[in-house]
Amino acid sequence: MRDESKLRFLIVDDEQSIRRLCMTVGQGLGFVCTEAETAESALESLDTTPPDIVVTDLKLPSLSGTELLKKIREQLPRAETAIMTGHGSIESAVEAMRQGAYDYIEKPFRVERLRQLLQRMAEKVRLVTENQFLRERVSTETQLDGIVGTSVKIEDVMRMISRLKETRTPVLITGESGTGKELVARAIHFRGPLAQMPFVAVDCGSLVPTLMESELFGHEKGSFTGALKTKAGLFQAANGGTIFLDEIGELPLELQAKLLRVLQEKEVRPVGSNVKVPVDVRVIAATNRDLESAYRAATFRKDLYFRLNVVTVHLPSLRERRSDIPQLAHCFLDRYAPGENIQVTPDAMKSFLQYDWPGNVRELENCIARAVALGDHHTIDVGDLPPAVRVAPEGKSQASDSELSTTALSDLERMTILRVFEQAGGDKALAGRMLGISRATLYRKLKLYNIPLRSAHREHVRMAS
Repeated sequence: MRDESKLRFLIVDDEQSIRRLCMTVGQGLGFVCTEAETAESALESLDTTPPDIVVTDLKLPSLSGTELLKKIREQLPRAETAIMTGHGSIESAVEAMRQGAYDYIEKPFRVERLRQLLQRMAEKVRLVTENQFLRERVSTETQLDGIVGTSVKIEDVMRMISRLKETRTPVLITGESGTGKELVARAIHFRGPLAQMPFVAVDCGSLVPTLMESELFGHEKGSFTGALKTKAGLFQAANGGTIFLDEIGELPLELQAKLLRVLQEKEVRPVGSNVKVPVDVRVIAATNRDLESAYRAATFRKDLYFRLNVVTVHLPSLRERRSDIPQLAHCFLDRYAPGENIQVTPDAMKSFLQYDWPGNVRELENCIARAVALGDHHTIDVGDLPPAVRVAPEGKSQASDSELSTTALSDLERMTILRVFEQAGGDKALAGRMLGISRATLYRKLKLYNIPLRSAHREHVRMAS
């Protein structure tokens, strides 16, 4: 299991032996464990390694455990917290529970008691995360973000978004071009507490090399030829919000060093100025390159890589999530031909499912836009598709015919029935005529796909959202 999908456990205690014991138990439960000796060091670690579970001693050198938990809950409202206390401090532990702590454990404690407490806290974290995820999957936010799909890999991405949106942790989004990295960055920003603050997207690959520093950090009037007036940079424009650095691997090494200083010092110095300007931004970076190989080859700074790579979200290619293709295709049809109920023929969908999609979701969207523009606005058939999509490369079948017929094509048929029910306003007889099948066949299909007749119309609406 990747570290990104594991729960993160923070133990705060000034006794090293207690910390080591708690970390051993946490590691045994599969947690990513961190420790802190004081409340101050625990708070400093929240931005870089936000915990899901926190256990702290009640009596700490400066701030008390209760005060620490209050500050943690302000920054990480979904984190589960617990107090360790001596026998004489039970009342303080109970007060901490009134303020939101999950439970308390009395010192000295048995290992099995600690293990049970951590297991219960972990289960609550997972339940809260899953409930939040499920609510978001059926909300209109999903449609606004443009993230479409129900495959296992895309649902893993959605769960990561749900966990990351309430933190200010740096995020590195990886994946091939066209997989939707900016959509994920926008979802993390606009679903969280920074939603009302600026979101600034920067395509590092399109910046003019001689003007990169000026674009990112700003410049003073007269600092170079053409600098006719003072200009704020993109980091200043994103102050208080999020800056999205797309294709971060394209930055030259010299600028990587300056970016690293900005991330460390949280201030920028405009070109031609001796004055540093403080900036408070969350950084989300994206790349289609292997940055680990790049820093080993000395083409990307190792220290910048580890500064950005606190949490990684990997987006699967479209060929890794073929089961999402029918839903994506209909989503793009609704975008480019709203209200027209254009249908995709089985042969055209089979071509979609067999094609490798090197340009990923962006290429599929362009393909649908082209078919709508050039087609008859009734159906999309194989002849409406670009030549490369019509036929799979000779000798290469990306998905077997049996796989297509039993999974994705059945998904297509199910979605088509739901779309026709929507168009027919729930009228069974009309839906049967529009589909060109008898009422008996229609009922058989409804039973096959487990579609309750009374809710077919409602289920289509839910899937569309």
